[in-house]
Amino acid sequence: MLKMFAIIFWSVFLAEIGDKTQLATLLFSTDQKVNKWLVFAASSTALTCSSLIAVLLGQQLTHWVNPKTLKLIAGLGFVAIGIFLSWESLKG
Repeated sequence: MLKMFAIIFWSVFLAEIGDKTQLATLLFSTDQKVNKWLVFAASSTALTCSSLIAVLLGQQLTHWVNPKTLKLIAGLGFVAIGIFLSWESLKG
């Protein structure tokens, strides 16, 4: 169970680095009038709520679609995005 926690933690943590969510949080924290703990609490709560929605939707999806198929679709989607971004960067 701890191993799965670590896998999920690092996957989400690494995916969020440089993400629009992190950049928005960074920008809010640059405002001198805004309490930094408020920024942390609000962004943490937002991420927690969006994660809850993802978990609930994922749980419901498994009733209609095989989890292996979902993993395959997600993996192919990430590969497609990677190929697209690589192609775009090579084109200049």
